[in-house]
Amino acid sequence: MIRFLGLFALTLGALLSGCGSSSEDELRQWIVEERNQTRPKVAPIPAPKQFVPEAYTNTAAIEPFSNVKLTQALKRESSQAVTNGALVAPELARRKEPLEAFPLDAMSLVGNLTKAGQPVALVKVDNLLYQVKLGSYLGQNYGKVTKITETQVLLREIVQDAVGEWIERSATLELQERAK
Repeated sequence: MIRFLGLFALTLGALLSGCGSSSEDELRQWIVEERNQTRPKVAPIPAPKQFVPEAYTNTAAIEPFSNVKLTQALKRESSQAVTNGALVAPELARRKEPLEAFPLDAMSLVGNLTKAGQPVALVKVDNLLYQVKLGSYLGQNYGKVTKITETQVLLREIVQDAVGEWIERSATLELQERAK
C-alpha cells in the first residue's frame, strides 16, 4: 500500500509539472500577440485657422491712442473720483463710534426692545452688550443702521470694489438664537 501511494504521488507530480509550464508559455505568447495586434486610434489634429488681420478703417473718428482720447479718459476718471470721494468723505469727517472697531462677524444680535417709541437692537461683542439705534454705526466698513426689525439689523456699508471705487452695499446682522 505504501508503495502504491508513493508511486501515485510520483506520477501525479510528473503530470502536474508537465501541464504547468506549457500553458504558461502559451498564455505569455497570446498576451504578446494581442499587444502587437492592438493599435490605438488617434484622430489627427485639425490644421489651425488662418488669422487675417483687418485694417483700421474708421479714420474719421478719434484715434484710440491719441492724446485727445487720453485727455477725455482722464477727465472722466477724475470726475468719478470726486463723486466716489463724496460718498466716503462725510464718513471720514465724523467721529468713530465704539462698535466700528469690530468686524460684523464678531458681533451678534441677541435681542431688541423699544425705547421712547423707537426700536433698539441689543448687540453683543466680546461679552459686552450694546444698545444700537437707527443711525448708529457698526463694523469696519462705515456700516450705518438703516432698519431694525425683531430678527435683524439692516446696514448700509461703504466699501471699495475691485477697481478701487467706493460703492454702497447692504449688510445684515441676524438674530442669534441661543443653543440649548
